[in-house]
This record gives sequence, structure tokens and C-alpha cells, in this order.
Amino acid sequence: MSLINKMLQDLDARGTPDGRGDAAGIRSVPERERGVSRALVFGGAAGLTAAAIALGWVYLKRPPVPPVLVSVANIPALAPAPAPVPVPVPVPVPVAAAPTPVVAAPAAHVVAAKPEPVFLAEEAVPASAEVRAAELRRITGKPARPVPVPVPVVKTAVPAASERILDGKQVTPQQRVENEYRRALAQLQDGRVSDAMLALQQTLQLDPRHQGARETLVRLLLEAQRPDDAARQLQLSLALDPKQPAQAMMLARLQLDKANGPAALDTLMRSLPHASDNGDYRAFLAGVLQREQRYREAAEQYQLALQAAPDNSVWWMGLGIALQADNHPAQARQAYERAKGLQTLSPQLQAFVERKLVQLTAATAK
Repeated sequence: MSLINKMLQDLDARGTPDGRGDAAGIRSVPERERGVSRALVFGGAAGLTAAAIALGWVYLKRPPVPPVLVSVANIPALAPAPAPVPVPVPVPVPVAAAPTPVVAAPAAHVVAAKPEPVFLAEEAVPASAEVRAAELRRITGKPARPVPVPVPVVKTAVPAASERILDGKQVTPQQRVENEYRRALAQLQDGRVSDAMLALQQTLQLDPRHQGARETLVRLLLEAQRPDDAARQLQLSLALDPKQPAQAMMLARLQLDKANGPAALDTLMRSLPHASDNGDYRAFLAGVLQREQRYREAAEQYQLALQAAPDNSVWWMGLGIALQADNHPAQARQAYERAKGLQTLSPQLQAFVERKLVQLTAATAK
């Protein structure tokens, strides 16, 4: 305010002839009559300074602009991400407060803050594949190409060479044989004899030792008047397993029907070790031996058979015939009398035994 007073005094001096002003008429304006007080001016200056400092501090402390990854559309999800474009970030410059003509108090000391480090796009950490795929979907609006997932290979157990798959199930060879045999029996029950014979032959091809299928096939062949085919089947069966006395007796009968006694005798002798306790088998063998005029052996087989069935009148009669032919009349007569006394012979055989007794009695009387 002293500067303003000085200027007023200069103006007053210029208005007087001698350069002096009217000292009596000019006086200083009292401070209370002035328009603005000194305290108000100082306070405004201080407020402006504080506002400038606050604005500079806010500007310096604002968060840095994050780097932006720019993706190009229509790029496959698995393609490498494009090089990020650097985004220039302006470096904030601290703003100094404007000089004030009248300074009532020394200005507050302003400490400039250190600028925050600015991370450029080149320093950004590369985004992962998932982030790139999400960014690509956001920009293009299209879902990223799905990554193919390997399908696990399930290894299934391969059936063994001895097994077959039937209706989705593994069937063993023995089960196949039994299934084929049951199918043959069902066809036979339905009256389809030809189909049943074919099924039985198929069963025997799968298992040549299947006795049920063999015997059924032989019976069907005999009923069909095919004895040669039946004999062939029996021979194949006995060649595989001679421990089958019933089949040996059947084959021997077929051979006897062909007047082939030696072959029948050979068949029976091969299976004899497996029929030592079979009286029927020994009696049948004795009849074949007697037919081949081997009387002594025949008598021995009859005696062994009668040990198992002593009340068989037919075998007693056979023993008498063998002993009489082997020149043992006394023993033959006892055998005939035993056969006659059992009273189980048919009328024809009963008459035959009585005639034999008459002959032996006459021979003894002489």
C-alpha cells in the first residue's frame, strides 16, 4: 500500500506550480477507509498457493495408464499373440505456483514428488493361452477353436483261440459241443431225422469222443438200414477208446451178420480187459468162440459168466453144448439138467435140452 501512497503523492506534486502539492488538502487514506484489508489479501494469496499445490499433488499421484494388448481378429487361438503396440504415456510435469506481486509471508516449501514408474507395453508379461483365447472371444464375438482332447484307448481282452463268441458271449469248445448235441436231439424230437443226423455228425467232428452223439447216430443209421455206415462209426469210436464193451458187442453182431466171425471175435477180445466183470459180455464172447469151434475157451467163458448170474438157464444150456462138443459128456449132462430144472427156457429151448439129455443117456448106456 506504500506504493499506492507514493503514486498519489507524485500526482499531487505534478498538479502544483512549484511541484509541491497541497499538503494541507491531500492526506493519506486511512486503512479502515480502504476497499480491501491487508489480511484479506494475504489470506487469498495463501489459499491460491495451497490450491495449486493440491492440484499438482493429485496430478502426480494419479494411477498410470495400464498397457493394452491389441488383438487382431480372425487369428487362430493357437497362433502366437501379435507384438503389443506401445502406448505413449505422458509424464506429468509439476506445475509451479504463479508469482504474486505482494507477498505477505514466505511461500510454503513445496516438495516435488518423484514420478511413478511407467511400464511400457514391451515390459508387460505375455498373457497365457487362456487369456488370449478370452480376449479373442471378446473382440471377435466367436468362440475359440476347442483344443482337441485325446480320447483314451480302451483295450478289450481278446478271446482265446479256443473260444468263440456266440450271441455276445464267449463259448468254450465243450459248450459248443453240448449245444450242437442238444440241437440234434431237438431236431430228432421234431421228427427231422436227416437234420438230426447232420447235427450229430457235426457234434462228432467237434468231439469224436462224444459217446452220446455216437450211439445215437449209430442207432439212426441202423434204423435207416445203413449197417455199413453204422459199423464204420463204431470202429472209429473203438479205435479212439476201446473201453466201451457195449459198442464192441454191437459191432461184433454187425460183423457176425456179415458172416465175419473172426472180425467179431477180434473185436470182442480187444475190449475184454475192460469187461471182466460183465457176464453178458463173457457169455456173448463164449457164443462167438463156440461158433468158431473153440469149445474149451467157450466153456471157460460160460463158467465165468455163470459166476455173476448162476440162475441163467440159457448160459447153462450153452455150457452144456460147449462141454459136450469138447468131449465132456458127464459135465455136459449136469449143465443140461441144471438148465432144465430152472424152468425158465422157452418151449423150443426146453425141447432142445430134453433131446440132448436123451442122447447123453443113450451114449452112457452103451
